[in-house]
Amino acid sequence: MAKRVQVVLNADVLSLGKNGDLVEVAPGYARNFLVPTGKAQPVTAAVLRQVEARRAKEAERQAALKAEAIAFRTALDTIGRFTVKKQTGGDDVLFGTVTNGDVAEAIEAATKKEVDRRDITVPEIHRTGSYKVQVKLHPEVTAELNLEVASF
Repeated sequence: MAKRVQVVLNADVLSLGKNGDLVEVAPGYARNFLVPTGKAQPVTAAVLRQVEARRAKEAERQAALKAEAIAFRTALDTIGRFTVKKQTGGDDVLFGTVTNGDVAEAIEAATKKEVDRRDITVPEIHRTGSYKVQVKLHPEVTAELNLEVASF
C-alpha cells in the first residue's frame, strides 16, 4: 500500500498549500476528502503541464507588475518633491502630525494614481521642513520621496 500520493491543489487548503501546489498527502485524505470536494486532483502528465503553464503565466504577471512599479518609481523620482500643507502654531510646530494618509493624498493629487496608505512609511513629523518618506510600490520595489511640510 502506498504511503503517500501526489496531488495538485485546485484551491488553497489551510496548512497544506496554495492553489497549484504539488503536495504529497496520505492516500485516504486524497481519496476521501481532497478529490471528492474538488480541492485537489491526482497527478498526471497533463495536469503537470497545466500547472507549469499556470506558473509561467503567473511569473509573467508578476514581472509585468514589477515593471509597472519601477516605471511609477521613476515617475515619482521625476516629480521630485511633494508638498503637504498643515496648520501650524508658533515656532513652525504643527497642530497634529503628518500621516501616511496625507502623503497618499499628495501623491494622488500629483500623479492621479492611487497609492495604498499602508505601504507608506512616514517618520515622526511635528515641524515644518523637508523629510524623507518610503513608499513600497511592490515587494521588490521601494521609492524614497522628498516631502516638504509647509504651513497654510
